[in-house]
Amino acid sequence: MRRKSTDFNRVRHLSSTYSARVKFNEVDSLGIVWHGHYISYFEEGREAFGREYGISYLEIKNNHYTTPIVNVVCDYKKSLRYGETFTIITYILDNLSAKIILEYEIYNENNELVCEGQTTQVFVDSDGVLALYTPDFYQQWRKKYIID
Repeated sequence: MRRKSTDFNRVRHLSSTYSARVKFNEVDSLGIVWHGHYISYFEEGREAFGREYGISYLEIKNNHYTTPIVNVVCDYKKSLRYGETFTIITYILDNLSAKIILEYEIYNENNELVCEGQTTQVFVDSDGVLALYTPDFYQQWRKKYIID
């Protein structure tokens, strides 16, 4: 079941914006983006967020963890088309669990909401063991960026 934004606090001051253009290989024969590519767009937003705030996949890996996705929610509102420029805004939801929850909003070039969604990632250590407690490096990151 999808958690609503109200279940956790969206950290308004901590968002990342990334823009791209719909490529030919992302559309069907009608020129409309295939639905599965929106999940890829979430990934682009997630990577931009990580680079901007020092919590990229490489930084997580350097701390001997990975963060596999365990849940994805994607609500489609409109279609993107070949050649359109779109913008992904990525927000983090503050939570005390050993997981990272991000929300996404994708807007077309007319600033219309096209898609929104959420991903949940968990921490897995270098031995492949699920972390039951938030890793120290992530607690430090939270203190730096989320906790006032």
